[in-house]
This record gives sequence, structure tokens and C-alpha cells, in this order.
Amino acid sequence: MERTTAVVVGAGHAGLAASHFLTRRSVDHVVLERGEVANAWRTERWPSLRLLTPNWLTRLPGHHYDGPDPDGYLTTVEVTEFIERFAKLADAPVRTGVAVTSVRRTSDGYRVVASDGEIDCRAVVLASGAFNTPVVPGFASAVPSSVLQLTPSQYRGPEQLPDGGVLVVGASATGVQLAAEVRRSGRPVIISVGEQARMPRTYRGRDVLWWMIASGIWNQRYDEIEDLERARRLPSPQLVGSPSRETLDINALTALGVEPVGRLAAVRDGVALFSGGLRNVFALADLKLARLLDAFDEFAGLTPGSPDRFEPTRVPGSARLQLRLDSGEIRSIIWATGFRPDYSWLDVPVVDAKGRLRHDGGVVVDSPGLYALGLPVLRRRKSTFIYGSEDDAADVIAHLARHL
Repeated sequence: MERTTAVVVGAGHAGLAASHFLTRRSVDHVVLERGEVANAWRTERWPSLRLLTPNWLTRLPGHHYDGPDPDGYLTTVEVTEFIERFAKLADAPVRTGVAVTSVRRTSDGYRVVASDGEIDCRAVVLASGAFNTPVVPGFASAVPSSVLQLTPSQYRGPEQLPDGGVLVVGASATGVQLAAEVRRSGRPVIISVGEQARMPRTYRGRDVLWWMIASGIWNQRYDEIEDLERARRLPSPQLVGSPSRETLDINALTALGVEPVGRLAAVRDGVALFSGGLRNVFALADLKLARLLDAFDEFAGLTPGSPDRFEPTRVPGSARLQLRLDSGEIRSIIWATGFRPDYSWLDVPVVDAKGRLRHDGGVVVDSPGLYALGLPVLRRRKSTFIYGSEDDAADVIAHLARHL
């Protein structure tokens, strides 16, 4: 039986940031990774995807982007290489190709069962990611077999799709990006829109994330947020990292010829049923955007309502409420309906009925010595981004050291 003080599960940016701070505190540990370092970026992202954050924000403890294009956005290959370099610089004790199959309590800590053996330890850091399992509604099983169904983890490019129309379900960052890419391939695209977070790529000449940081919004702590559970469930903002620094929202999609419809509520007898109220959905997103830009202007001491403000989301004259999926109009569906973590291997009663880890800022509730990193709004609004890893990991590992 192997023994060590701490085990980190996952060698993505969050797990490696945890390893960095464990090393700085001289805590012996091992990082277990089921695939390779930065495995999700290697195997679970479509090739054209770029980071949503500009390169000048791409940093991990002691390691930052130093290339010639600070205002650009890294590709999936470049992100993988960036994280690999950090693992080497940090001399992280990573074991790749090692799948964790169980974590359970012992009298003085935890026993981690992995594909290469068992490890007893005093603390475990769960850094296996927030986006392990695509969330697909149960009524997807009612979609006719003639329609190809994909999740973003399975999607690799428009050439993968059969000729014909595509229904993209979901209008967060992933949904709008895939709708635009597929539409530019020449296919008809319909996008089903539920709650959305509209956000410009740039505002008053600066990247919107510069404003999010400078105004303090992105650094807002979890214990300062009024409705934390809702904040953690919000869809990702409609952003795309492109060399042209374009804003990609519903207006941009309709300009490309994408047809918006309401939230997909059900599929019955081969018919997709969409909710009404698209006008209200758009109005709410526009209101939230206006409030965000007002907050930026107030921070900068500027008069709200600059010429840089964006026009309201254009509402179609008559959004369709039904769509036959067996008529041949739609040949593919992409379920951009979100992800959730996978804790099926965690044999500790700390996960609620909806599969969410019960934690207080990354400190798992009712299980001393168990921690988490990389989850939405874990300790700050920026928590799931690479840029947010350093501060969160420093705080969580400080708590772990006090526990030890």
C-alpha cells in the first residue's frame, strides 16, 4: 500500500496549480491523470475552438503567455502546449494513464483506488473538471433515428455532419460558436435559445474581460454573491476568441442567416416543441447587458450610454413553435445544453441529488481533508478559467495545509 500526504485527481490547469502550491508548502503528493496532461483539451474539444480569454490573461503560477500576440486567443493545441510547459516547469509529480476508480474515507484520511494500485493519504483535491459529462435532456431519446445527435464533446467540425439542416440546442458560448461555424459551412441552422448571457467581445476599445477584471466583477468572491447557487448555474457568456475579435450574439447569428427559436421544451411524435416568449428572453438578456455596461461606465467615471452600446436583440417576426424532425429539414442536432462533473467514482457522501458537490469555496462540506478546484464560481467569478486557477488554488491549498 502506497502512502502520501495528498492526492490530486486531474492534471489539467486546476490540478497542476494545486500541485504547484503543495510543492511550495513541501507537502508530498501525487497527481493522478486518467489520460495525458491537459487531457480534456486534447480529446474533448473541437479543433477550431479557441480560449475565450485573451492571451495576456493566460497565466498559471509563475508561468504566463509570452508570445507575439497578447491580444489573440490560444487554439486548443496551443492551450495544451501551455499547460504541458507549466507541468514541466512546476516539476509536478504527475502519473498519466492512471484512472481513479474510488475515493473513500479511512480512519485518518482517504484511500484512493486507481488503475495502478491503492494510495492512502490525508487529503484529496478533486480537480477532475466541471465539464466531464454532457447534459442532454431525457426527451432526446424521442428524436427520430434518422437525425444525427452530437454533443460538443463529440463534435469535430461541419464536415462530420450530413448534408441538410442543423438544430443547435443552447445559446451559451458553445452554442453560438457552433451555430456560427456550421452556418458558415453552408448548412441551414436553427438555434434554440433559453437563458443567455449576452456579452460583447470589446467595449470602448478594450476586451470585455479587461473591464471584468478592472471593475472588480471577475474577482468578486463567492461569499459576496447574493444568490450563489444561481450564479453557479448561469450559462457561459456569449463570447468567442477569434482573431477578428468579433462579438458573437444572436444578432450576429441572424446576420449570418441562423434562425432563432425558443427553448426546446419537448420532443413528441417526432415533433420538436419550442416555448414561446422569445421576445421576453431577448429583453432580459439585453437588460442584463445594459446593467453590466453601466457598471463598467460607473467604474470608469463615464456617462452611461456611450456610442459603443449595442442594439437590442432583434426578435423574429414570428418564431416557429414546432419543427418536424422526421421531415428531412433537420438532419443533425447538436446538444449545446451544458455539462456537469462526474463524481461516480467518489465513494464519500458529499454529492447532492443533482450530482453537485457540496462545498464551501472548494472546502468539501462534512468531509475534512477533501477539496475541489475548477468548478464554476468556486471562490470567485473567474474560477473556471485558466486565469482564475492561481488565486483559487492558493486559497484552497492554504486551507489544506492548515488542516494537515
